[in-house]
Amino acid sequence: MAIIKSAKKAIRSSARKRVFNLRRQKAMREAIKAFIKAPSAKLLPSAYQAIDKAMKTGIIKKNNAARKKARLAKMIKAK
Repeated sequence: MAIIKSAKKAIRSSARKRVFNLRRQKAMREAIKAFIKAPSAKLLPSAYQAIDKAMKTGIIKKNNAARKKARLAKMIKAK
């Protein structure tokens, strides 16, 4: 358990950030799953948006986001 005041504050802060990060990650995963379930061009922008937001906030890395987006786009072409 933290004793120093700043350490206690860091624990509170990281707990708050964790909630935001989990929410963003879940939204991304759900958008990708919805697209995979019914790959249509209408769902692609929402999946891209969720991936970009996750990348922007640091939940996933830039190349990881690019790879996910490329694979989703490839599903549309293969259809």
